[in-house]
Amino acid sequence: MAGFEGFEKRLELNFSGDDPVAVAGGRVDLGLRRLGFESLQKVLHAVQCTVVSAVANHYFDAYVLSESSLFVYPTKIIIKTCGTTQLLKSIRPLLGYAADMGLILCGCRYTRGSFIFPNSQPYPHTSFREEVNYLENKLPNTLIYRKATVMDSSDTDHHQWHAFTASDGTHFVSDEFYTVEVCMTELDPVLARKFFRRPNCEYSGDMDGKEMTAMTGIGDITPNAIICDYGFDPCGYSMNGVDMDRYSTIHVTPEDGFSYASFEWVGPGCDGLGEVLKKVAKVFRPATMSVATTGAGREVWTRVKSALEPMGLKCRSVAADDFPAVGSVVFQTFATRRN
Repeated sequence: MAGFEGFEKRLELNFSGDDPVAVAGGRVDLGLRRLGFESLQKVLHAVQCTVVSAVANHYFDAYVLSESSLFVYPTKIIIKTCGTTQLLKSIRPLLGYAADMGLILCGCRYTRGSFIFPNSQPYPHTSFREEVNYLENKLPNTLIYRKATVMDSSDTDHHQWHAFTASDGTHFVSDEFYTVEVCMTELDPVLARKFFRRPNCEYSGDMDGKEMTAMTGIGDITPNAIICDYGFDPCGYSMNGVDMDRYSTIHVTPEDGFSYASFEWVGPGCDGLGEVLKKVAKVFRPATMSVATTGAGREVWTRVKSALEPMGLKCRSVAADDFPAVGSVVFQTFATRRN
């Protein structure tokens, strides 16, 4: 029997339309943030997951899901799901709701690592080719600039990066922010045990999540963020960090034999990237780690390498490619010297 699939699928949809404006209290409420919770539930039902916790600020809404996370901005939505969820089935209902609000899709990005249990994935996630075909058929013809690539590494076992982008040519990468997606396997078993609920624990998932955040040091990775966390029964952990208009998110599957953790962060320039990655490596001490950085330029690989190699993780491969409206994607793999 296959274990739980920790590797996530990530979908980002960007829209154009009337510029959202700040309303009372400085909160930006227009655009996709007007989408009611019932409508979100219908989208997530198609994906096959649910909301377990949520937090919001002036800029966006962040939801912890039964399988990972959802972020809703006025003109952008990001859904990240693990397990055997059918993430791409969210596209059709989301495009319908956005059209009702006068929003037009101008950009799409889909990324994921290599599944640990690929044969357990349902349609349309049975292969990257099938996923790309599904995306090609569901996205509007106005997104004329499209590219799909599998970025390989020297270690083909669970270390490939699958990326698809589509754009109408008006949506360009922001010079202000970049996105880093980290996938880690073979977590330190002692640290992984901290993501199991204690026997006969009477805490709720929210309280359990707070305890896991505190005891593991996760709260120190992005100390300025408001953290919304959740501990699952009997094991597993998810958190979203909200810091003004930026987010971070962590998801952990700690079971022996297929332990996995992910970290995603939207960073403001590259100055803080190295310190953040060091903290992540210290919390999980993985035997293998991959880092995909989008929108930070190709030269970012040296900064990532110099941060992680002193943590005992040797850089095994580097790959880079350019994508329409997204910019450069740099994919690096690391492993402990014993691997």
